[in-house]
Amino acid sequence: MTFYKNMLIILLSMVLLIGWFSPMSAAEAPVKDLEIAHLFDGKEGTMVLKNMRNEQTYVFNKARSSERMTPESTFKVLNALIGLEAEAVRDEYEVKRWDGIVRQFETWNRDHTLGSAMRESAIWFYQDMAREIGFSRMQEKFSKLNYGNKDLSGGIDQFWLDSSLKISAIEQVDFMEQLVKEDLPFKENLQKTVKRMMILDEQDDYVLHGKTGTRLSDMGLGWFVGFVKTEKNVWLFAVNLKGSGSEAKNIAIEALKEKEIIK
Repeated sequence: MTFYKNMLIILLSMVLLIGWFSPMSAAEAPVKDLEIAHLFDGKEGTMVLKNMRNEQTYVFNKARSSERMTPESTFKVLNALIGLEAEAVRDEYEVKRWDGIVRQFETWNRDHTLGSAMRESAIWFYQDMAREIGFSRMQEKFSKLNYGNKDLSGGIDQFWLDSSLKISAIEQVDFMEQLVKEDLPFKENLQKTVKRMMILDEQDDYVLHGKTGTRLSDMGLGWFVGFVKTEKNVWLFAVNLKGSGSEAKNIAIEALKEKEIIK
């Protein structure tokens, strides 16, 4: 009896240890209110902010944080990973020639690389790459990912743009955490490449990585998702609101300043 009792104690201890050390998703982590209503200035929106060191999650507007919405150009992060793996582009520097169609933003109307199209959010580049990836390879990769509702029925070059694919702010933070840890089902060097492409601001005491997204049809949805690396920690974030991606980015940066994460 003593042997079985000792074995039971050991097994219970192992279960507890697994529970303590298993990473929690943003939805499972302890949640505290993020008091930043003033930053939204009356606009409907949400922000999820997660401390990777202690797994504490802060949320403004919890109900909206779990509501799935179209990712718009924040999907470029995943699209770039899939495109690199599928060799639809060789690397972040390969140039795609502009097709000569004049689009609504002047910065789109020129040749682009994977990196410059990420920075300028040039949709045509990523649509062209998605067509080269093809539906079968895109769907195969989605089957191995936890990315929103995984619904690609809106068409190979449209499904993320006010269409079928939808993801919540909580899920965006979980995706960013996997990218930071390089735990996504892609080669580590590809994840490092895409993280480097996401750098928006590099200072002595922090590096900000992020991607905006805007529903261009009506400016009714804006996103800013990413993470900020400080000297001792990494903070993950996702903001969406009824507005533009630029507005979402401004809110995120002000919130990071108010939390004294960046200066």
